Parts: sequence; structure tokens; C-alpha cells
Amino acid sequence: MLDLPFLRQHADEAKKRLAKRPGYDTSVIDELLAADDERRQIQTQLDALLSEQNILSKEIGKLYGQGKKEEADAIKEKSLELKAQTGELQKLHDEASDSIRSMLLLIPNLPQLRVATGKSAEDNVTVKEGGPRHQLYVGARPHWELATSLGIIDFETGNKITGSGFPLYVGKGARLQRALIAWFLDKATAQGFTEYMPPLMVNEDSGYGTGQLPDKEGQMYHVTADNLYLVPTAEVPLTNIYRDTIVKEEDLPIKMTAYTPCFRREAGSYGKDVRGLNRLHQFDKVEIVQIEHPDRSNATLDSMVAYVESLVVELGLQYRILQLCSGDTSFASSITYDFEVFAAAQEKWLEVSSVSNFESFQANRMKCRYKSAETGKNHLVHTLNGSALALPRIMAAIMENYQTEKGIVVPDVLRPFCGFHIID
Repeated sequence: MLDLPFLRQHADEAKKRLAKRPGYDTSVIDELLAADDERRQIQTQLDALLSEQNILSKEIGKLYGQGKKEEADAIKEKSLELKAQTGELQKLHDEASDSIRSMLLLIPNLPQLRVATGKSAEDNVTVKEGGPRHQLYVGARPHWELATSLGIIDFETGNKITGSGFPLYVGKGARLQRALIAWFLDKATAQGFTEYMPPLMVNEDSGYGTGQLPDKEGQMYHVTADNLYLVPTAEVPLTNIYRDTIVKEEDLPIKMTAYTPCFRREAGSYGKDVRGLNRLHQFDKVEIVQIEHPDRSNATLDSMVAYVESLVVELGLQYRILQLCSGDTSFASSITYDFEVFAAAQEKWLEVSSVSNFESFQANRMKCRYKSAETGKNHLVHTLNGSALALPRIMAAIMENYQTEKGIVVPDVLRPFCGFHIID
């Protein structure tokens, strides 16, 4: 949620940044500020009436103390009239405040000025490419055929148990998944991230806190009886640890990591893009989250991008890093970098990570602040997160790029975690 005091002080900048989102009507900023002007006028009237009531209350007490009951009763009647007016004004103020909050909840974050203006993923900017191009043998197969023939992922039985998009990992397939999770977590903790094992369901407040609600209800699995949501990513429970919290400036940055299964309905997905592991409704992911000082958040974003890059480099995968354009940047993000790895058998790039700076957008929704050591005042923190990494497409890329006529060779860094060097 955008910060209203910031919008008041920097309305032109806010409209300039918001205009980068394709087709977005920036007049909403003017409407919002006009609504806030009206609320402030009501607040001024309310404060004046409350002050007058306070003066009359003291006068009434003084008159009663002097035995001047008739005069006191007359003033008391006036005080009651003022109290009724105050009640009406308070109601109007509350309605105005609720209306302003509702408007704020529906306005997306402001893209940073360096974000390229664009309409869709086709306008994303490739900022770096790296990693080896794997040369496959004649007859190499896409991962879904490999997984089925080797018996390491059973798509058909997963479909029988639950439905499409819920694969069943078997034997070495399950062990390779576990190896990736353990390796990702060990790498994150070595970088100073504290590991958590969070709940897999969150309440509405948590969904609103990180911006999944009211933007992504259709993508989340809703447990209707208890009004809870299955987590779409560990970002949601991790970031909400600090909802309604004031942290010390010297404690920043706060670095967190967690492995969770992730649940996304992915409504409308179909065709070749959902073959095998390309797009799932349940998948495993290790997430990294940082709560940071505003002055350092962009430098921290760069360090998180470099960290994710180190993971794909160590896995020996061909990759590229994209800076998302304004039309492809999510509702809550101010700037996002996506990582894609190349699946050689499909000849297709697969997204495996998004690393984002949300600036104060989530913090304002969550009421997460830090207390300045210098001034003692409270200020909004900045929040960042990244996939480090999402497993399904990493698995797909490993299977396709490391396949040989004898089987799938396991990348060196994973062998100590899974206990084998080839899947045959």
C-alpha cells in the first residue's frame, strides 16, 4: 500500500512512476488526495468540537463546585448538543478513512524510474546471460518423457490422486528434490539468512500484508471453512512475522529463509507451457526475504540478484537475467529481476526465480517500521524477497541438460546431498 504522506509530498513523482504501468489512470492520485483533504477538514472540525467540549466540561465542573446549578445545567445541554455533533462528525471521519484505505489497497506499487516502460513480458530487458550451453545427444528427450521412462516422477498417478499439476515424485526423483532443498537452505544460511519452518496456511491479514489480497484471490487456494489461504510462497508467512512490529534500526537487515511447498491455482494455464514440470499447482521452493533500511534496499536487491545467480552458476545451467518491464512487474513490486534457465531438450527458457524490491509498499500494509537511532522517530522499512530457488523448472533443466544415453548425471554440488551421481 502506498504511503499517503509520501503521495502528498511527491504527487508528481508518484504519478510519473505510476504512469509507467500500461493504461493506468494516474488521476487516482488526485482523487485520493482530494478525499484526504475532505477527511482532514472533517478532522479539523472534529478537533475544534472536542476542544470546545473539553472547555465546557471544565466550566460545568467549576460551576457545580460553586453551587451554580442552573448555569451548569444550561451549559451541560449545550455540551450534549456538541457531543451529538461530534458523534456525527466521527462517523463521517471513519467512513472517509475507510474509503481512503480501500482506494489505497487497490493502487499498485510505483515502478522505479529505471524500470523499462512496457506492456508485457515481450518488453522485458535481458541484462545478463551466462552458463554453459549443453550439447545433447541425438534422441535426447524432454524431461516429462525422461521422468516417466526412468520412473522418477509419476504424472499420471499424481493426476489420479489429486489432479493435473500435482506430480508424484518417486525414488531418486524424490531424493533429488530433497537434495536441492537441503543445498539451497545450506547456501542461504551460510549467507546469514535465518532458517524458518513457517505455517503453510495464512489468514487474510497476512494476505493483505504482502499484497496477495485483494490482487490475487483467484490464484490462491482458499480454505473456506476457516477463511485461510494455502501459501503461494514462503514470502507471505516470513514477511508477516514482522507485521505490526517496530524493529530497531541497528537490527536491519533482517534476513530470513524457508522451504515450503507452494500452492497456486494458475487459472487459465493450458497447452505446451504446462507440460511436465513447466507449470504446477503444487511445487517446492526455497525463499529468501530481507527487511531492510530504505537507504540500502536497492544495494540489497543487487546482492540478492548476485546470490541467486551464484546458485544457477554452481548448478552449471545456462541462464539469463531479465529486468521486468513496467507491464510485467507485479502489483506489489517496484522493481523485479527474473531468472530463467534454458531447458535444452524443449529449447525453452524456464523462469526459476523472481527477485524483487517492494520498497515500503508491503511495510505500510503490515505496519512494519524501524525506530531511527538518531531521531527516535519511526519510519517504514523496505522489504525484498527472491526465489532461491523454485524447484520444478530447476529439476526440468537438470534432467534435460544433464541427460546422457546412460542416464541423467547429477550436478556435482548435489551429489553429497542425494548420495548418487546418476539417475539410470
